[in-house]
Amino acid sequence: MAMEADPVLIRPKPEQGAQGVGRVIAYVKEAMLAGRLQPGDRLLPERDLAATLGVSRPVLREALRGLAQLGLVETRQGSGSVIRRPSPEMLRDVFTFTLAADRGAVEDVMEARIAIECQAIRLACTRAGPAELARVRAALDGILATVEDAEAGGRADAAFHAALVAASGSQTLMAMHDTLSELLLVSHVARRRETLGTKRIRDSLAEAHRDVFAALMAREPDRADATLRAHFRIGDELRRERLAEVPRTTAG
Repeated sequence: MAMEADPVLIRPKPEQGAQGVGRVIAYVKEAMLAGRLQPGDRLLPERDLAATLGVSRPVLREALRGLAQLGLVETRQGSGSVIRRPSPEMLRDVFTFTLAADRGAVEDVMEARIAIECQAIRLACTRAGPAELARVRAALDGILATVEDAEAGGRADAAFHAALVAASGSQTLMAMHDTLSELLLVSHVARRRETLGTKRIRDSLAEAHRDVFAALMAREPDRADATLRAHFRIGDELRRERLAEVPRTTAG
């Protein structure tokens, strides 16, 4: 009579390298999305988790280190690994590094920003309270006070649009916008530098932001959406006009 095979001897070889790391990360992500893992929950002990996922313990440790760098897991000496609530700052940094490596992604970021802000201002028209409106007003004052300063003006512009999104009361829209914030700040400052020398452009910039705020204060979602979209279009047009004003050099 043949002996039954020892289960240990027929166990598949643990996944190694990037494939194994990916398996661990996929497990944690799917468990969090399904609600099986919540911030504060403790993962299985290292030996058990490695066996469950079919990875080696060194690969498991590598994956957990990567998750820890993202702020998703905290490994405590002697007490295992615990799920953490992701840090918005960490997610913003990761996203910024990812897109900074692809210069062609800037236009995609700007398109995403338009979608986020236009939905946000629609929500803000019905949700924003006095405190939120006061923050948008203060940000508008910051823009009006910095029209002659590209760096400060760019920061004021970024603060105004962030205040608009915050006025929506949507945590998801705020998180998405915050993820884009560093790239958007670079864009705001760059555009201010490109258009700083033209008074008409400076005046149009102030007027456009006043119009957006007025539409928000009127609490008219359609008008606010349309005004903000017009603001974005005008900004692009003014930037192109400014670039066209640069004298062309002729070959000698």
